[in-house]
Amino acid sequence: MFNKLKNYFTHEDKKLRDNRWIFASMLVGAIASLTASFVLSMEAYELAKNPSAVLSCSINIVLNCATVALHPSAHLFGFPNSFLGLIAEPVVITVAIAGLAGVKFPRLFMFIAQICYTLGLIFAFWLFATSYFVIGALCPWCLLVTATTTFVWFAITRYNIRENNLYLPKHTSAALKRFIDKDYDKVILFSVVAILVAAIIFKYGNALF
Repeated sequence: MFNKLKNYFTHEDKKLRDNRWIFASMLVGAIASLTASFVLSMEAYELAKNPSAVLSCSINIVLNCATVALHPSAHLFGFPNSFLGLIAEPVVITVAIAGLAGVKFPRLFMFIAQICYTLGLIFAFWLFATSYFVIGALCPWCLLVTATTTFVWFAITRYNIRENNLYLPKHTSAALKRFIDKDYDKVILFSVVAILVAAIIFKYGNALF
């Protein structure tokens, strides 16, 4: 079993091997995000019953899910934002599993998926910025969602660039393919993560450690 799994992810075809890692990372990220969305939804229910409830992830004044969940930005559309994760992440999980099974998705489907997940990434970063600059508190589960959304977005973008699913001009598409062939997208990904971690430590380091 281990050898089959090893061979699956170390295939001699570089493109196939890379795509398998892409869909695997999408699967792991989506499962983690779905878990976080489920927990946040349960906590939103608890807070709806009792706004003074002490949540398990309300660790201190900085890492405090309740403070974040009671802010208007936590239910921007009239319901807890976590409900969006409960709707969207199962779709990502399905796509990831199908991709690992070798399914070739229609170009238009992946283009729409790219647009939807880009909107999700923007929303996740807006929520992070609101917590960071406005609320002054961070939700650990929300941070997990931000991290996984970032990883999945970079994964699906890498795949769509390679498969020419973004309806870009030929010269732009070729330039982006060269870009990801050199793994520069991975450099940007880890740079973004490093900046976020550094920003949290810079502002809240004394309260966290």
